[in-house]
Amino acid sequence: MAKIILAVDDSASIRQMVAFTLKSSGYEVIEAVDGMDGLEKAKSKNVNLVLTDQNMPRMDGLTLIKGLRALPQYKTVPILMLTTESSDAMKAQGKAAGATGWLVKPFDPQKLIEVVKKVIG
Repeated sequence: MAKIILAVDDSASIRQMVAFTLKSSGYEVIEAVDGMDGLEKAKSKNVNLVLTDQNMPRMDGLTLIKGLRALPQYKTVPILMLTTESSDAMKAQGKAAGATGWLVKPFDPQKLIEVVKKVIG
């Protein structure tokens, strides 16, 4: 059975690239347009990994991570930030919120697959 990945990004083109990259490696992908949408979808279906952007309308990535970590079923699920933010301060905030890892956009599809495989197999 394919592992399920929730991709949360307000950019349709980024979501499409992420989904295409992951699906071509055998993962099932659920897309969400922002943090609020991502949180709703995460509550309705258990996923194996969450990939989220930071800067989004309605709910940003850090708030989404905190919301997910507050749910019992997402205490240990890996959450990766995929964002243009690369400052050490932002990474520290991500880690404090519960992010498992950090990838900077624009992403290398091969690197994304490597990281995903390392985190969820």
